[in-house]
Amino acid sequence: MSTPDSSSAASTRSDPAPGGSGGGDHTVVGVDVGGSGVKAAVVDLATGELASERIRIETPHPATPEAVAAVVVELLDRLGGADRVGVTVPAVVQRGVVRTAANIDDSWVGTDANALFARALGRPTAVLNDADAAGLAEMRFGAGRGRTGVVVMATLGTGIGSAVFTDGRLVPNTELGHLELRGMDAEDYAAASVRENEHLGWKKWGHRVGRYLRMVDRLFSPELFIIGGGVSKHLDHYMHHVRDKMHSDTEVVPAHLLNQAGIVGAALAAQEEASS
Repeated sequence: MSTPDSSSAASTRSDPAPGGSGGGDHTVVGVDVGGSGVKAAVVDLATGELASERIRIETPHPATPEAVAAVVVELLDRLGGADRVGVTVPAVVQRGVVRTAANIDDSWVGTDANALFARALGRPTAVLNDADAAGLAEMRFGAGRGRTGVVVMATLGTGIGSAVFTDGRLVPNTELGHLELRGMDAEDYAAASVRENEHLGWKKWGHRVGRYLRMVDRLFSPELFIIGGGVSKHLDHYMHHVRDKMHSDTEVVPAHLLNQAGIVGAALAAQEEASS
């Protein structure tokens, strides 16, 4: 797990920043960089809703820093520009510098992403881990709204993304999908993609998720788990199987914001950085 970084955009609190959460008269855009697509929209930070069409452009291949920055510039142009911009990347980000690379080119490692996007866009840009951004959005506007204590969000998709909060404050870059479970990375055992690739039924896969949550529960003793990713819409299909192996009564709920969480969280980080 990466060390929390108090100066990073990813250390944003999930409660409203001083001066309100709506961004005033400023236009705030969130950009979510993924392995297959880069998505962006203007975000209303008073409500957490998208205030524009969500625009998507295919992720360039190779997804080098310069190529992705060019796509972000195009997205901003199509949205009519912005005063403040936040960008998520599938990577550990410390003080604006990318330390790992998942589903993007390895040349990202060591890149000062804050400086990269600031040069490309002509304005300061907040850059943070994609799972952390989704967690910020859920804590402000979704399933974690108003919750205190320890909250863990696990996003089950191609891998397993994680976001951990203590009394509303994010502990960035936790990367709990890389905990070892059954001799492998947990995400290679229990991600949603594994269910599809190995043709697992809800019961068998639910048991795997339960074992994963049991391990995280023992490490963090959270008061709430939020399950993100597309499979969160079907939580009723497998939750009882999760409980069979979780051996805990910790509350587990589905995420609310689904595929717009990254965009909203990126915009929140941009607003927080501008207010700090």
